[in-house]
Order: sequence, then structure tokens, then C-alpha cells
Amino acid sequence: MSSSISSLSATAATSTMQSPQLAGDFNTFLTLLTTQIKNQSPTDPLDTNQMTNQLVQFASVEQQIAMNQNLQQLISLEQAAQLTASAPLIGKKVEVESEKIALQGGTGALKLPAAGTSQSAQITVRGNGNTIIRQETVPLGNSPTTWSWNGKDNNGSAMPDGAYSVSVTGIGLGGKTETLPFTTIGTVTGAEKLGNDLQLLLGQLKAGFDRLRSVS
Repeated sequence: MSSSISSLSATAATSTMQSPQLAGDFNTFLTLLTTQIKNQSPTDPLDTNQMTNQLVQFASVEQQIAMNQNLQQLISLEQAAQLTASAPLIGKKVEVESEKIALQGGTGALKLPAAGTSQSAQITVRGNGNTIIRQETVPLGNSPTTWSWNGKDNNGSAMPDGAYSVSVTGIGLGGKTETLPFTTIGTVTGAEKLGNDLQLLLGQLKAGFDRLRSVS
């Protein structure tokens, strides 16, 4: 019986959604235990220490599941509070870490790092199918600078608002290149909870709250 009880306990501990199953297993265990006690052999009685250990094991698993459920509730409440607290950010200009640029109202912006090994940066904006729609090389300054995109592609055609993939390549002496870090600047239009993640919305661009770097 010990191996059977261990198996049931291990199964119950795998998910907080298994409380009803655990209760059923526990009731089944008590029924089996009672039946076994009634029909035990007088010359070979059931080991009381084994019974105690099995009961303690079940009680521990039940307590762990209850703790997990309470913790999940606390996390949900905290996330709801954070979501409510994000309301004042709507309409604010923010800076977030992202691999995309937010085109809002026909404009988008990136913050580029100060010049270092690289003296200039090649900015590449890509659309559907990873197609390059805009590419521009700009000088880097002694301090971080902002690059603005007017929302037009290389042919001068206006692109629809959205979130576009973007990369920044630094260019140094002798044409040496390196990938440069950058941040995206945009206006917060909302916030939402997806699963366990809280995200800010910059138009069609989504960025986790942990990606927020500044608020203007």
C-alpha cells in the first residue's frame, strides 16, 4: 500500500488543480485502510507507524496545494493592482526595451546610444516577410540621441501604423560593425494582462512592464 500512496501523493502535488482528485484519493485511502484494519490478521497486524506516515504524507500534500492556491490568488490580486496602477501612464510618452519600433500617427522613434567603438549607426526597419522597408545610416553623438522615423519606406510611401521589427548596427573605423542596443519611444495607449504577464500597449507594440525604462 505504501508505494500506491506515494504514487497518489506525487500525482496530487503536480498541480493546484488536483484538489478534488486528492480529496477523492484520500477518501479512497481511508476506505481501504479501514477495510484493511477490519480484516487484518491478528498474527500479522497492520504497522501503525506505516499508517501514520501515510496519513502525514497526505496531509502535507493537501497543505502544499492549499498554499499554492493562496499564493496564486495573491499573485492575481497583485497583478490586478498593477494593472489599475498603470492607468496614469496612458497618454504618456515612454521608453521601453523592444526589438520593434512603434509607428503611431505616422511617426516612430528610437533612442540610440552614444558613440563609442561605433561612430555611426545603420537602422533597418523590416515589414512582413522580414522585408526591408526602411534603412538609414545616421551619426552617433557624444550622448544618446533620438532617431525619428516619418513612417515612410525607402520609396517614400507611407506605411500604416503598427509595430515593425527594427535592428541597429554600429559602424566603426575600417567599417567594423557591431550590434548596438537601443530603446523604443512611444505613447502608451493601454495596458493588458496576458496570462501571468502584464504588458503596456504602445499602439500595436506590446512591451512587458519590466521593459519600461523611462516615462516622460
